[in-house]
Amino acid sequence: MRIIVIGGGIGGLALAAGLRRNGFDVAVFERDTDVTATGGYHITLDGRAQEALRRLVPPEIVERLLASSSALRLRDPDAFWDWHGRLLGHGPRLADSPSVDIDRITLRTLLADAVGDDLHLGQTVTAIGHADDGTPQVVLADGTTQRCDLLVGADGAHSLVAGHLAGGPTNRPVGIIGFSGRTAAGDLGPLERERLGPRSGMVFAPRGAALYVGFLDPVGNAVLDAPHLRASVTSGPTYIWGAMFPESAATDALRGLRADELRDALLARFRRHGWAESPLEVIAQADPGSIAAFRFNAASTRAQDLAPWPAGPITALGDAVHATPPTAGMGAGAAIRDAASLLTHLCEVTAGTSALPVAVSQFEADMRVRGAEILTLAMRTVRWILATDTPLGAAVTTAATPMIAAAGRLRRLR
Repeated sequence: MRIIVIGGGIGGLALAAGLRRNGFDVAVFERDTDVTATGGYHITLDGRAQEALRRLVPPEIVERLLASSSALRLRDPDAFWDWHGRLLGHGPRLADSPSVDIDRITLRTLLADAVGDDLHLGQTVTAIGHADDGTPQVVLADGTTQRCDLLVGADGAHSLVAGHLAGGPTNRPVGIIGFSGRTAAGDLGPLERERLGPRSGMVFAPRGAALYVGFLDPVGNAVLDAPHLRASVTSGPTYIWGAMFPESAATDALRGLRADELRDALLARFRRHGWAESPLEVIAQADPGSIAAFRFNAASTRAQDLAPWPAGPITALGDAVHATPPTAGMGAGAAIRDAASLLTHLCEVTAGTSALPVAVSQFEADMRVRGAEILTLAMRTVRWILATDTPLGAAVTTAATPMIAAAGRLRRLR
């Protein structure tokens, strides 16, 4: 069975690695010319995503991944702050968490290694359709065509494949613009390093402004103590942060800025919202070249709305179907689980293609449930952030957070 995967992101590479490992004839076409040409931020893989990866990639790749990952169980519980830097509370204990954090660049590189020569970089697919015999066909930017028995779109939120199948977009903007960056812990002052600590945190504020600060240390908090296998691009304690604002003409204009200019504009916007300097230090000390902007998109949270097409020899997975805001930290893991699910069903029809529609139908049914689950979780935070941008939400946030902070101080004194 000949399978073409469009898109060499996390989901597409995970699928291709699994197909290759199980003897399928697979080709991945990716428009990037370098697998490291991706955001240098981090991905959380829960136990289910890790189990799916073990199904998809060889054990030596799993070992390199774990040696390059930061264990959540070695972190302090997450913290919640207000925009003045006052502690509001903590999240649950992480001592029993199987989840790990890993750089997106590192994970993509390891998966690309597992795919090997079946990954074709610098190859942009410009059109898809069917050949004269009805088999799926793709047209590349150089005009050449490629046929296959199964075509899988792993080409992200603006998927050519999913758009072709659905007859239009499969997701929409949710009304938030995000800005991400990386800050080495050692670049912060001692007071801020102590306040943030070896944990992730979230800063809540009125008027839709929010700041997530994730902690990543694949050296000191390595899941697998095997320095000779480490491939992480992060070499020490690092905060990977994400600033969020409601989408508007003003915030949309920031997307055109770069490096120091973007960092300074973000700081100015937070200061206009009345933020104290302590929660902004992680932005002020960020590597300017790491800062980037992106729009939050989301598919429907209703399972029946996802993959709304008849099952056939063309399908899609990951963000192409269930585009998910990063507010739940589960999008990449879900794409990996999609890949493992599709591989499992395909392995049942390796003798021929007559049962292919049934296998694809079963895979898409699984994916709809999985996609709806993670979208529901992610959209809860999105809706909360947007609610603070209403007059009532801003007033409640402004009034409630000092009381929550004071109650927390009393509990700690007791």
